[in-house]
Amino acid sequence: MNKEINKQSLSEFKENLKQHAKSEVLKNAVANVGINKVAQNFNNAHMNDTFSIDLKTGKVSNQKKSGRCWLFSTLTNLRTDFAKNYKVKDFELSQNYLSFYDRLEKANYFFKNVVETANLPIDDRKVSVIFQYSNDDGGQWQYSANLVKKYGVVPNYVMPETYNSENTEEFSSIINNYLRKKGLELRELIKKGKSIDTFIDKSMNDVYRMCTYAFGEPVNKFDLMIRDDNEKLIEEKNISPQEFYEKYFNLDLDEYISIMNSPQESKEFNKVYTIDTQGNIVGMTDEKFLNKPIERLKELAIKQMKNGETVWFGNDVGAQSLREEGMLSGELFDYDSLFDIDSKMTKGQRLDTHEGQVSHAMVLTGVDLEKNKPTKWKVENSWGEEVGKKGYFVMDDKWFDEYVYEVVINKKYLTEEEVQQYNQEPIVLPSWDAMA
Repeated sequence: MNKEINKQSLSEFKENLKQHAKSEVLKNAVANVGINKVAQNFNNAHMNDTFSIDLKTGKVSNQKKSGRCWLFSTLTNLRTDFAKNYKVKDFELSQNYLSFYDRLEKANYFFKNVVETANLPIDDRKVSVIFQYSNDDGGQWQYSANLVKKYGVVPNYVMPETYNSENTEEFSSIINNYLRKKGLELRELIKKGKSIDTFIDKSMNDVYRMCTYAFGEPVNKFDLMIRDDNEKLIEEKNISPQEFYEKYFNLDLDEYISIMNSPQESKEFNKVYTIDTQGNIVGMTDEKFLNKPIERLKELAIKQMKNGETVWFGNDVGAQSLREEGMLSGELFDYDSLFDIDSKMTKGQRLDTHEGQVSHAMVLTGVDLEKNKPTKWKVENSWGEEVGKKGYFVMDDKWFDEYVYEVVINKKYLTEEEVQQYNQEPIVLPSWDAMA
């Protein structure tokens, strides 16, 4: 049983501190320059940025103060496909166009979840998560695939960024407040046995208006006009976003699936999982993950890049990283030596305790192989050209082991057995799972 902290225990703490020979020096160093500067392993903070496989993807995009990394990363893959096929180096798709529909569809999905859980207590854990994440700008790869399949894509000039698409905090605060209130009202209508269709329709009209004010109103048709690198004009009048996607892009998003690495005792390898109540479009595909050992994620990512395709991947970018330098190194900071502690956990333990999480999405665009084994990886981020090397990061293989949780791979690179595994009925994880 824990004892309370009293004068005697404080005295013992102070006396034990004196036993650490370097405590005075380290205390001054940490106070003056910060923990990370003192704990940083100098030799691990520098890596050569030359790769044996290096896919050219063009200018790095910038999500700014928004959580749309998952969407930016998917559109980077599509943009790269378009640029390769039509020889257009500096080309960008509109993230704002799909952001509009994402927020609209998520509101509708929220109402679906509220209806399905209306008979549960308001303090039920599932209900709590539904209301907590009623409408934000985060997401998974499948969210972006759903949006592209339903709404198509447009060039960035058709629907450019707005203040609110680049700075989502204000809009998120207002729409979440609105939806939570309407969610409570909807629960009450259901409990009283009243009709809810008119209520949801009116609420969704309100959401559409809010999204339009914040992001602009999406087009149904646009004029395509782009010059390729040889100044040849690619032109088509009055084309829809869906027609543009179907005609000008070769990637079939239905052929791509999520392979995750979640080495927890609660999750088996070679099993497929989904997350309860998590999705963005009613009536479309919810996220599914096939759980595999980390070495298999690497093998599949390398196969795909060898064939000239970039790889969307989910990770925990805040761990062991240097933002300005664009460095991701598995042993970048040695906090244990600095504080004389033991804080090491396995990857599975970090997920179990929420120390580890899928916090970000980026794109693998290269890898350096020695005797067919990866030593480091090239990463395209979506934080603009001011960080890393014009927006590109270098990731060592140790960081991949510890902080990469998911890669999106074309099914053609999987074995027949793995495809069968993915086609199993998914095991449903709770909405508060670390992979959510």
